[in-house]
Amino acid sequence: MRIISFNANGIRSAASKGFFEWLATQDADVVCLQETKAQEHQLADALFRPLGYSVYFRDASTKKGYSGVAIYTRRAPDEVRTAMGWTDFDEEGRYIEARFGNLSVVSFYIPSGSSGDERQAFKFKVMDWLTPQLQQWRDSGRDYVLCGDWNIVHTRNDIKNWSSNQKNSGCLPAERAWLDLLFGGQGWVDSFRALKPDAVEYTWWSNRGQARANNVGWRIDYQIVTPSLRERLQSCSIYTEQRFSDHAPYLVDYRA
Repeated sequence: MRIISFNANGIRSAASKGFFEWLATQDADVVCLQETKAQEHQLADALFRPLGYSVYFRDASTKKGYSGVAIYTRRAPDEVRTAMGWTDFDEEGRYIEARFGNLSVVSFYIPSGSSGDERQAFKFKVMDWLTPQLQQWRDSGRDYVLCGDWNIVHTRNDIKNWSSNQKNSGCLPAERAWLDLLFGGQGWVDSFRALKPDAVEYTWWSNRGQARANNVGWRIDYQIVTPSLRERLQSCSIYTEQRFSDHAPYLVDYRA
């Protein structure tokens, strides 16, 4: 089974840069998108609904052209969920979950705090609210794959300029400590680090300057899995040969 996670930074923009043509060559079973920046009625064109896939959207209702998540899947899910029960989070279009038997695949878009103190405070609120929810999922007996842009690096190898970003959103000690809690205290598994313990690879680059050309990046896109799936992790890669957005697609292959 192949699962792809990708922050499109506008699904229409990514499509214009060849994302769906590339996707057609990937034999992906499930594709989780974040930051679609569109309403579903704007995506009726066949380009956004590739042959062989069912697609499910959760748009932002608070502001058009903002946030939004989607799941493309070859197999019809048993159930699709689009709300976790907190309006402030749900209405920004930050969560969608497809259920296949005992497996849940989630497309998450964790808020960024880079625009100012108000959004950083909301990000911390989201983190605090998600903590018991994720623990409940972890303890449920279901297999979970949590895809998405989490807007947080975890370790020094996940960011080019570690020291100079310690006071910047996405690399704050409190944010990284939260990932410590998820990976350590709760036992969730970072698929990339499980497969590539020492690799230095990134999934996002600022549009400022020559960040991408100089590989001044951050690894903030994840597939985080329950411990039950650790042994099924086969391989992973970050696709950087083409540029569809400021993020790169993150692919994971799982053993049957």
